[in-house]
Amino acid sequence: MMEFILNTIFWTLAIYGFFEIIKNIIDIFTYTKFQSDGIYLIIAVKNQEEKIEGFLRSSLFKILYGKEEYLKNIIVADLKSTDKTKEIAQKLELEYDCLKVTSWKECKDIIDNVDES
Repeated sequence: MMEFILNTIFWTLAIYGFFEIIKNIIDIFTYTKFQSDGIYLIIAVKNQEEKIEGFLRSSLFKILYGKEEYLKNIIVADLKSTDKTKEIAQKLELEYDCLKVTSWKECKDIIDNVDES
């Protein structure tokens, strides 16, 4: 009787795992269609010298090592900061290829020039 219960639990978990693998494969093929250059994450900052590095590093970690694989363009738009916010963001820009630091005007130009296809 104990062998029957253990086999039932084993096969239940095996079938569940099989369905999870199929679900992950379907998700991968579904979400890879969205990989394009037209998806941007725009972060507007102003006078955030104490918080900008921690916020950007945690956001980049979630995006680069998480499930947001289709998001490859991150723009930090500086809104005329009076502190060292822009310099800190520019140092991070050198470390990460997907990060770009611009002014708000340049960010607006990028948005206006994105293809609508």
